[in-house]
Amino acid sequence: MAEILLDSDVIIAWLRGHDRFADLIPALLTRGEVLTWTPVSVAEIFAGVRKGEEQQIENLFLVLEPLSLSAEIGRRAGQYMKAYSRSHGVELADALVAATAHFSGLPLWTLNKRHYPMRDIRFFSPRQ
Repeated sequence: MAEILLDSDVIIAWLRGHDRFADLIPALLTRGEVLTWTPVSVAEIFAGVRKGEEQQIENLFLVLEPLSLSAEIGRRAGQYMKAYSRSHGVELADALVAATAHFSGLPLWTLNKRHYPMRDIRFFSPRQ
């Protein structure tokens, strides 16, 4: 059993029923994988909620394990911002998710690795 940190874009694709995720995420859960998210993703999901998606989003709390943010994560996110905001356009939300991946030691599953130029995080790549 492994743990994986989901980026908001993966969660949104799953919620919206994109074929790849509609089958893959339930399969991962059935295999006993632990799928996690951060308060950053919770905020991003609720900020973009569409009418009729509210119950699906509430169900995420039953399936995804939350990871907490800490001062240590905040410091690392600030370091990422300082190093990558100008050169790579890294924004605070992505810096916080990356710092959470770093300190938790979990691979990050994202659809946009360009948002994460940090060399000290690992990525999850699902096998198709």
